[in-house]
Amino acid sequence: MSEDSTAGGSGYSPEVLDNAAERVEESIERFKRATTATIRAIAENEELEVSFGQGAPTLRGNRMRVPLPTAECTPAELNAMRGAGDEFALRVKFHDEAVYSKHVPQTGPAEEMFRWVEDARVASIGSLRMEGVAQNLEANLEEQCQQAAFDSITAETEAPLSVAVGLLVREALTGRPLPPSAENVVRFWRDYIEERAGSDIRELANRLHDQTAFADKSRDIIREMGLAAELDDPASSEDNAQDSETVDDNSDADSELLPQDVVLDDEQMGEESSDGESTSVEMDADMDAAELGAEADPDEAPQMMPDDAGMIRMDHNYDAYTHQYDEVVTADELCDSDELVRLRAMLDQQLVALQHATSKLANRLQRRLMAKQNRTWEFDLEEGTLDAARLAQVIIDPMSPLAYKQEKDMKFRDTVVTLLIDSSGSMRGRSITIAAMCADILGATLERCSVRVEILGFTTRAWRGGQARETWINNGKPSNPGRLNDLRHIVYKAADEPWRRARRNIGLMLREELLKENIDGEALIWAHNRLASRNEYRRILMVISDGLPVDNSTLLVNPSNYLEQHLKYAIDQIENYSDVELVAIGIGHDVTHHYSRAVTITDAEQLGGAITDQLAALFELKD
Repeated sequence: MSEDSTAGGSGYSPEVLDNAAERVEESIERFKRATTATIRAIAENEELEVSFGQGAPTLRGNRMRVPLPTAECTPAELNAMRGAGDEFALRVKFHDEAVYSKHVPQTGPAEEMFRWVEDARVASIGSLRMEGVAQNLEANLEEQCQQAAFDSITAETEAPLSVAVGLLVREALTGRPLPPSAENVVRFWRDYIEERAGSDIRELANRLHDQTAFADKSRDIIREMGLAAELDDPASSEDNAQDSETVDDNSDADSELLPQDVVLDDEQMGEESSDGESTSVEMDADMDAAELGAEADPDEAPQMMPDDAGMIRMDHNYDAYTHQYDEVVTADELCDSDELVRLRAMLDQQLVALQHATSKLANRLQRRLMAKQNRTWEFDLEEGTLDAARLAQVIIDPMSPLAYKQEKDMKFRDTVVTLLIDSSGSMRGRSITIAAMCADILGATLERCSVRVEILGFTTRAWRGGQARETWINNGKPSNPGRLNDLRHIVYKAADEPWRRARRNIGLMLREELLKENIDGEALIWAHNRLASRNEYRRILMVISDGLPVDNSTLLVNPSNYLEQHLKYAIDQIENYSDVELVAIGIGHDVTHHYSRAVTITDAEQLGGAITDQLAALFELKD
């Protein structure tokens, strides 16, 4: 065949390649039509809006997005994609969110366990009814467990008890063996769970189609697992009318926002090898009042104020077992140069689809900020433009002085903005991509407006406790140890670093093995204290997160709201006692319960309006 008759040296004519592409596209369309019809049939709801796309599957009300297959996907991957749709359809049909909300514990491992057990109930109904659905659900479970690196667990300390309970319930209800990666979690806990809650788990089969009765028995299992302290008043129809009130003195009535950080696909067990520098001074907090006890109510503790330098100290009721293994690192310490370039290219690829929208955002934001920078009015003048507010006075007395105004240029007040980005496992996929887009757009745009920008991230060095937890175990597991994971605070871009030099660092956010757990309160104080040391007139802290703090190693041995209460303390200190202005953007989760100034977005297309409105409001100059 001549060179002219080939396409790109492939040996195939353009006609053959075009026909192959058409067949692939037709196959994908058939898959989408069949999957949509199946989902609606299982859910018995023809009004469901089913879309297909990359990233984690989502279900919001009557709308769901499921994975889109590629031409190279394997049969197992195709079954897993079908399983994601089947799982959503079963949830629409057999799961009542109102019943769930009335019975679910507020936070921590108990909430995670309850959620896993309810997911097992819904999956079991479909598995018992339809063999094909059962196979799809198992393929989806195996895919998610592999993404969470459950197949690489080698010790009991790495295997989450809450997940193991949910998986054992699923096995008991369906009578089907668990897929290999799920079994690797359960094998560490099977005897322990059977000994304490085996009879209760078997009893669940009699309540499979009664979600309320099933939830009551699920709470009994949680008690048997030693998590009774994390439950509120025993659920009953009378108590539930009051919408999950709690008798725990440490719990706030407004903690109805459920943490979504511990989910099936949020775990990457890969350990970073970086020997980043030790924790900075901002992270080492004074604990003069530690003797007050970790379980005391923060609202009753003496009010702690920022010190003379504006730095916020740690709460009386919060401590870390050790700061020895915490670290503050720059992006290039966590990744070699070639990998940073590759990750930056991935981010640029994601931005291509939004290039037009992001350009419009950048231009609009720049115009608004520059308008505030250059335009102001001087009033009560004897000449200039007539002040409309004084028109009545001029009519009454035409010779009245001081009735005019004059526009004048004004120097923009020195400003620095810090973006603090949640880099936890639950952000993996679309959420962290959106956060990286936020950072890229704002970093470039604000620098054009002579606004300094600092971009920070927070996660932990290990999953489910690192060296701090090992030290605690070696010391005999003393009670009330406080935070038991090693912090990793990341500087993607320092405030004084030029954007052109830091630009490639933003791609590091897309490195999935970096994303572990999130301890928001300490990260917020760290970012605030970096800002407090700056000399700019305006200091703005923008937090981008997807929910409440979650670290299993800490929550298993401390009060279930331990991390959440410290986050509330940090927010209160900044909002009420600091000159730093705080705003939060919640990605997929409502954060208005904790931040007084917050907005929630669910997709990248909403970035423009959300960020522009928030920054425009923040940049209103104070009198």
